[in-house]
Amino acid sequence: MTPITLIAKAIQRERLKADMSLSALAKTAGLAKSTLSQLEAGQGNPSVETLWAIASALNIPFSFLFETGTTDKTLIRAGEGDPVASEAAGFTAVLLANCPPGRRRDLYRTSLSGGALRAAEPHPAGTIEHVFVAKGEIRVGPADEPETLSEGDYFRFSGDVAHSYEVLSEEAVILLVMESPV
Repeated sequence: MTPITLIAKAIQRERLKADMSLSALAKTAGLAKSTLSQLEAGQGNPSVETLWAIASALNIPFSFLFETGTTDKTLIRAGEGDPVASEAAGFTAVLLANCPPGRRRDLYRTSLSGGALRAAEPHPAGTIEHVFVAKGEIRVGPADEPETLSEGDYFRFSGDVAHSYEVLSEEAVILLVMESPV
């Protein structure tokens, strides 16, 4: 599914959930009805500001406009993903993962020394780990299928299985998000 198709489906889904007409949403978001109609049809290239206006008008988190079905693993390499740009500044954002309802997320900055290997036992059922490499190179993931990640790479995997973190560079810094059921 292309990014614009994903956004189109999400706008329509959330608008219908909110029981809003196309005209009412356009007015509340401060957009032309034709612009909103084009976006719901999967046409156009919306800016960050346009998507924020729609999310605010629908009273939903911005990330709801990018929801997809979950999978066991997601790997996003540096330079990959679907950037959304600002009209007003040199700013782009790539949503790596949104938090599903009924979940909790804890955020950690983790520094690792070269050659370190940390084997982790399975966490409680339903735990998901999100790893973003800020510096260095690591091998991480389920014990039977780890991935090698470099600076800028993102990896999502089930943390309720045996998994490990291995530092392949002199040092590494990662952003680790532990997501678990509430």
